[in-house]
Amino acid sequence: MKVVNIHEAKNRFSELLAEIEQSGSKIRICRNGKPVADLVSCKPCNRLIPHSVMSRINIKYDPTEPLSETEWPDN
Repeated sequence: MKVVNIHEAKNRFSELLAEIEQSGSKIRICRNGKPVADLVSCKPCNRLIPHSVMSRINIKYDPTEPLSETEWPDN
């Protein structure tokens, strides 16, 4: 990850954005040596492809099944 200070980021903003677009790299912006922000490329997510973590979730009941009388909470 490339690290730049705020002054450099301000002066080279367009150039840094072009670098991110081309390489997909990340750029960290620091103030006095402390991280303030990260510049990263925007990746549109494909909602048709399931997330890898979601495939590990197992539901052992039918979430659309209605509750029985005994399962309703008491008011």
